[in-house]
Amino acid sequence: MALSRIWSGFIIVAILVACIKCFFFGQTDIFSWMVIGKADDPTNLTKVDGVIQTCLNAVNICIGLIGVMALFMGFMSIAEKAGGIRLLSRIIGPFFSKIFPDVPKGHPATGHMVMNFSANLLGLDNAATPFGIKAMESLQELNPHKDTASNAQIMFLCLHASGLTLIPVSIIAIRASLKSVNPTEIFIPCMIATFVATIAAMLIVSFKQKINIFQPIILGWVLGISALIAVMVLYLVNLSTAGLQSFSGLLSNGLLLLIFLSIVLGGLYKKIDIFDAFVEGAKGGFDTAIRIIPYLVGMLIAISLLRTSGTFDLVIDGFKSVFSAMGADTRFIDGIPTALIKPLSGSGARGMMISTMETHGVDSFAGKLSAILQGSSDTTFYVIAVYFGAVNVKNSRYSVWAMLLADFVGICTAIGLCYLFFGHS
Repeated sequence: MALSRIWSGFIIVAILVACIKCFFFGQTDIFSWMVIGKADDPTNLTKVDGVIQTCLNAVNICIGLIGVMALFMGFMSIAEKAGGIRLLSRIIGPFFSKIFPDVPKGHPATGHMVMNFSANLLGLDNAATPFGIKAMESLQELNPHKDTASNAQIMFLCLHASGLTLIPVSIIAIRASLKSVNPTEIFIPCMIATFVATIAAMLIVSFKQKINIFQPIILGWVLGISALIAVMVLYLVNLSTAGLQSFSGLLSNGLLLLIFLSIVLGGLYKKIDIFDAFVEGAKGGFDTAIRIIPYLVGMLIAISLLRTSGTFDLVIDGFKSVFSAMGADTRFIDGIPTALIKPLSGSGARGMMISTMETHGVDSFAGKLSAILQGSSDTTFYVIAVYFGAVNVKNSRYSVWAMLLADFVGICTAIGLCYLFFGHS
């Protein structure tokens, strides 16, 4: 119900704002932009696709997912039949059994979740989605109320939506293409912000689900991961832009190929029919990609209406007025649009980040902040639409506000870090 109210609210507010602009301010073309507008149309002042084009884009996104999802779900089918997922579950089981108490030890869902988190950590966006959907499907098998999100599903999605990423390569590449003096300088703030958002997500959901996060196993894993990230940061911070991108490509893509190799070798060792197992799993990739179309269309049209109606612009102007009246530093306001759009649209937030950099300068305070905000969280509403849609969950319970609260922590952390690292510039 929470998602339904938010979705309805987006549409109602967007249309009301558009009506005010049309009838009181003479913007008679705004309805056309909202319905049939195209981002590349020079007469479209919003520079955003209307709902018709957005629907086409949503279907194209899902069609584009088919091949990638078929690939990864095919290999996961081999891993399952060869026992690789169960092995992964046993390794990570002690920690996951504490934060996912409803998931039995050794259950395949644990392995699927680990694969998803690993793909996110390494920036493998295309790989993370099928792994995550497979995890949701495994958790759905344990869910006694199929149309309502389980505790385990909420914890998983909140951790996933926090967007923990080791190296924000795409952001660094964009900054480099825009001739930044030091494209990699936002790396450490991004890493810290996304890590804080992930910890916040775990704490928020643990509090709601009454999970004791001070258990030795949980503290041990969290501190261990923190130390590993710290060591990685110390190493990567000394690399050049080219070296960082090279290392990232070697680590992420090399590890992915190593996973494929391990799965095939494991299948051969277990003497299973590898190709048949791959085809069987790949079929599920097609089915899943088609199944999420209605959910994705519904979410993206609401986002389109908000953007084309100018609601975001009104919010930003309101923020500036409030903080100016308080006498506070308002430099961060120019970077806020990226944070507002990020939970709604990853590509939209990326476009807003680039727009901010082009408008204020890639090495300006606003440009650096928009980059850190882009790397500090994931697309919350996209995640909700796709992952809950994949398993036909209609009641998301408190997952929306929990994710948004974690996003808010990430945003506040990103702003604070930007002032800490670049506030003097």
